[in-house]
Amino acid sequence: MKKAIIIGAGPAGLTAAYTMLKKTKDIKPIIFEATGDIGGISKTVEYHGNRIDIGGHRFFSKNDEVVNLWNEILPLQGTPSYDDIKLERTTTLTEGGPDPEKTDEVMLRRHRVSRILFLHKFFDYPISMKFRTFKNMGFKRTMKSGFGYLKSAIHKRKENNLEDYMINLFGRPLYEMFFEDYTAKVWGRNPKEISPDWGKQRIKGLSLSKMILNVLKKPFTKKSNKNVAASLIEEFSYPKKGPGELYETMAHKIEEMGGEVKLNSEIVKVNFEGNKIVSVVIKNGDKFETVEGDYFISSMPLKDLYIAFGKENVPEEEYNIATNLVYRDFMTVGLLVNKLLLKNETKYKTLSNIVPDTWIYVQEREVKIGRLQIFNNWSPYMVKDPDNTVWIGLEYFVNEGDEMWNTNDKEFIDFAIDELAKILVIDKKDVLDSTLIRIKKAYPAYFDTYKDIDKVKEHLNSFDNLYCVGRNGQHRYNNMDHSMLTAMLAVDAIVDPANNDKKAIWNVNEEKEYHETK
Repeated sequence: MKKAIIIGAGPAGLTAAYTMLKKTKDIKPIIFEATGDIGGISKTVEYHGNRIDIGGHRFFSKNDEVVNLWNEILPLQGTPSYDDIKLERTTTLTEGGPDPEKTDEVMLRRHRVSRILFLHKFFDYPISMKFRTFKNMGFKRTMKSGFGYLKSAIHKRKENNLEDYMINLFGRPLYEMFFEDYTAKVWGRNPKEISPDWGKQRIKGLSLSKMILNVLKKPFTKKSNKNVAASLIEEFSYPKKGPGELYETMAHKIEEMGGEVKLNSEIVKVNFEGNKIVSVVIKNGDKFETVEGDYFISSMPLKDLYIAFGKENVPEEEYNIATNLVYRDFMTVGLLVNKLLLKNETKYKTLSNIVPDTWIYVQEREVKIGRLQIFNNWSPYMVKDPDNTVWIGLEYFVNEGDEMWNTNDKEFIDFAIDELAKILVIDKKDVLDSTLIRIKKAYPAYFDTYKDIDKVKEHLNSFDNLYCVGRNGQHRYNNMDHSMLTAMLAVDAIVDPANNDKKAIWNVNEEKEYHETK
């Protein structure tokens, strides 16, 4: 039997193994994961009975194959969840689906609410054309934004960078209010230094004109997530106990089907002969093992992959481009509190009447926090006591080794608590418990040597039996569904050589049509 060596147990690596086992009995997939966790940056971390979703993951896709896989692993709920029962809320149910009050293996349907906190007021995200928006902005800002948008609609800028791209979409005043500082907070760079490719991936299909059209059409359009840009969806699926639950369940199924998942197994060397990868060297503790394979599917960061190739074994230019790619790292402070100071002034009912947002973009310039997660709203089962406590995640975008990253845990948690108190989100005396999680290489960045990444792709494609998939495996800011689709296409290429089109794998989430319309 042939062997497929799969590097990484995140969404892409697990999907590759699972899909391969379903499509062929002639190839055995073996996953090697450097850490002790399943799910990569989509894992769920449990702390004292409360669960943290690293980064927040909505399960939404316009690709039926991906959606069907999710629902195969965790079927959609057939009866209401705890909070829906208690609040007498209606939600989308699937006939014959499992009861979330009786089983963990279930996918919930959740309502999407995410807003921007700016000027100590809430703004819809994306910015909506509502009276409240204009009231919160004030007359002067509203008029300035309107004329700024008209100017951008008439005179389009050449899109040399992310700033140009976003000004063309929204106009300069709205860009400066809602995008410039936040983008710099996320990436540590001014948008002028970032490629427009990032915007084309993350906010394509979204513009002020599209928002206005969406408002005008809404009363006459049947509700469907497939008719709107990804940033505008109103409902999404979510595993009962966080995204990590789906990937942990998938890992168990892979092993039941005959595959292997090996944790704490870091790839430190990749050996090749000519245009074929022949083996990898695995480091587990202080032990090293060489494992041969017939096919290699990699979701490890391109930077680390080239280090594993060895500088002396690959072209100097491609090695330098790959090993100098930049990543943005991530820190989350999990905070358990009695209550929030934020008032729920929306139409949505919630437990303890907390604000209904799954996450809040923090635009306030006096703090460094980028985003605030409210895990009660993702799923009531993420919280040990959702009736009496609020479990939140304070997200900071950092660089590994910088001042914030190197601050000791207690000092950083105290700093984060002070920030939330400063912008009137919590009262410090309401804090009950806390923890800190650091995540390396959470976000591949679109600057510095990224401009030459096509040369790296071309070199990687020259290896007949190597397939790069997933967010870090392609250095693309993919969502989960895009990462999983790259893995599915890689398996198709392996199982059926007639489908061996590596360009199609790299192009996932590059084609505008894929993301916007089915």
